[in-house]
Amino acid sequence: MELSERQIKILKAVIEEYIENGEPVGSEVLEKKYELGVSPATVRNEMAKLIESGFLKQPHTSAGRLPTKEAFRFYVDRLMEEKRLSVVDEVAAREKVWDSRFNFEHLMHHVVKALADQTRSLALAVTKDGEIYHAGYANILDMPEFFDIDVTRTVLTMLEEVKQMNRLFEKTFDTTDNPVHLLFGNELGYDFLEPCGLVFINFNVGGKRAGSLGIISSNRLNYPFVIPTVRYFGKLVEELSSSL
Repeated sequence: MELSERQIKILKAVIEEYIENGEPVGSEVLEKKYELGVSPATVRNEMAKLIESGFLKQPHTSAGRLPTKEAFRFYVDRLMEEKRLSVVDEVAAREKVWDSRFNFEHLMHHVVKALADQTRSLALAVTKDGEIYHAGYANILDMPEFFDIDVTRTVLTMLEEVKQMNRLFEKTFDTTDNPVHLLFGNELGYDFLEPCGLVFINFNVGGKRAGSLGIISSNRLNYPFVIPTVRYFGKLVEELSSSL
């Protein structure tokens, strides 16, 4: 469905407000904080249309609206202004993994640790050989979405299932040529992960796909920063492993 300019503006405001606060977004908040240039009644009517088209959902009759996975993907593909990684961030990432460049196993351990630190998320990598690496558990425990024990338990269970993780990394729902892929909620293949998202990139070694690298986090990510960061780390793995 093609959205009008007004609907796109309202959808962008809902997504950015939700990413910032993690609560269902009501029309009153949009009216106060965002210059939408339309009446409150028009905002509510447009939000109703966005629910019908699958971009918003309303958890309860009296509650505000939440963005759906279709909304997040639309935001990343069409609305987001991606940030360029600073030279400082790139140099810091390279320095953290440089000394391990001659040993692939050590390299992956250092890469997921550095990626977790830089994105403040749980980072993981899975290789085609069946190895899995992860770091950053403390990061997700700071997020309200993971205060729910069922959510956290499910994520930890995922990290024990290498074959399932490899199948997951082979799924892509993206409609663009961006090498960074996103999966949300039930696309992850587990119950209880509705508030979660996976951002990942596949990497090659010796010209062949060798594995995948990414982060699991709340779906309220700083996408303009996280996406180029995941992309950079994926390319860094390819570059440094080429000398092995």
